[in-house]
Amino acid sequence: MQTFNFKENIILENDKVLLKPLEKKDFKHFIYFSENEPDIWKFSLLQLNNKENLKKYIAFAIDGRKQKKSYAFAVFDKTKNKYAGSTRFYDYNEYHKTISVGYTWYGKEFRGTTLNKNCKYLMLQFIFEQIGVERVEFRADLKNAVSINAIKSLGCVEEGVLRNNFRISSGCRDSIVFSILKNEWFDKTKNELLKKIYS
Repeated sequence: MQTFNFKENIILENDKVLLKPLEKKDFKHFIYFSENEPDIWKFSLLQLNNKENLKKYIAFAIDGRKQKKSYAFAVFDKTKNKYAGSTRFYDYNEYHKTISVGYTWYGKEFRGTTLNKNCKYLMLQFIFEQIGVERVEFRADLKNAVSINAIKSLGCVEEGVLRNNFRISSGCRDSIVFSILKNEWFDKTKNELLKKIYS
């Protein structure tokens, strides 16, 4: 097993999707979503709803990697031959062998497909099987039914609700917490997720 290397250019891919490190040049791939699909950002902690906010978002993601706090990916849908959105690892704890997955968003034409399951399969396979973490955590706004259903469909276990744990423009949000443990991944979740991808 290896330690998560934030300096490494991590590429994760299969026949359906490619995840590559988010870069400044990805601005051109995401500007359409920023300016034309405002519903994407309804529950987002980071707003990308105009050109300046998109620049700030990408800069924040790149800085997070430099600070070893997060590792953001640009997501490319191979079946549609288009960039679809972004997702990331964050809150990596080397000692406790834990990490979180989130900050995920996709354009509306990519929702309701197997894109997210493919992305998360690759991320979970990498983090459990190459890095050897013990626990992966997912969080969502308690009001965000779409994200909650997407997380549940991965085979995550619901752990509970963190009340008022994030400040947002309208006040504070409650976050629902899910997780997958290493033994769950190898015993059950990995195979079940694969079946969903290729069914």
